[in-house]
Amino acid sequence: MRLNAFVPQDKAYDAVKAVCEIFREQDALRESRTHARIKYLFMRHGWTAESMLVAVEEKLGFRFDPADEGPVAEDVYRDHVGVHRQRQEGLSYVGATVLNGRLNPEQLHALASLAETFGDGHLRATIGQNIVLVNIPNAKTQEVLREIVALGLQVEPTVFYRGAVACTGTEFCKLAITETKGFAKWLVGEMEERLPGFDQQLRLHVTGCTNSCGQSWIADIGLEVKKLKKDGKMVDAFYFCVGGAVGEHAGIARQIGYRAAAEDCPEAIERLLRGYLKGRGEGENLRAYFRRTSDVELREQLAGAVVEAVERDPSPGRVPSSVG
Repeated sequence: MRLNAFVPQDKAYDAVKAVCEIFREQDALRESRTHARIKYLFMRHGWTAESMLVAVEEKLGFRFDPADEGPVAEDVYRDHVGVHRQRQEGLSYVGATVLNGRLNPEQLHALASLAETFGDGHLRATIGQNIVLVNIPNAKTQEVLREIVALGLQVEPTVFYRGAVACTGTEFCKLAITETKGFAKWLVGEMEERLPGFDQQLRLHVTGCTNSCGQSWIADIGLEVKKLKKDGKMVDAFYFCVGGAVGEHAGIARQIGYRAAAEDCPEAIERLLRGYLKGRGEGENLRAYFRRTSDVELREQLAGAVVEAVERDPSPGRVPSSVG
């Protein structure tokens, strides 16, 4: 949902604060913990992008200029990992991949010290759960890289490590139905062993409930937790959404009707990606391949056999169209 509002840098904090205050003031969202999320203003209470913008502007006391959408971004990594020149002459930023966004206190303190020693003390976090040191003199970037690697972080990660995102999971969220961070770390390790030379950027997102805080809907491969019966007992499982992307191939990941027990996910993903390597056209990237390949074919690659589609569990508050 796009509000069509250009937010100047000096108004960014005020704009975010206004949105949070609007959310806080909605008594209708306090009727159920499950529905205490801002999205339900739009799903259940008739709010639109236009009405939200009006409410924010009323809070702030001024109107935003319209925002030009600009050109569509190319289908390239945009996660700020590695060393990149800034617009400011003589300065660069250095991005480190943080697997699942999980840092320990020692790493946090060390990163803060690096930012103060080599930059201007600023650190930035990204939606890919990574960390960026900004305003680093170009001559100092290699030294910063060595220090980052010494902390156990990566600046030249594998495609699986680089593209992994996981929500909080049951460790800190009462809505989640399984642990996600450890699973995602294990899954990354499995995929690195199974496909060490895989040559495509890959967003692999894990989310612990249907609210999708792990952003499974914009992932190349999005995994949403379920439960299923295997060998007579209930086990963690994941429902697969495939083909989500931002940029050139922007789109919502498709529900292709396949789920697998957590322990079987690496094998399923390996089959899917080997199917791509075998069936791709000349210069065809992963996102383009997913877009042209049917749900039936993708499901067959994941399962290793022809299987019937299964439905995704409904989101909280949504009434399923059928029961059975």
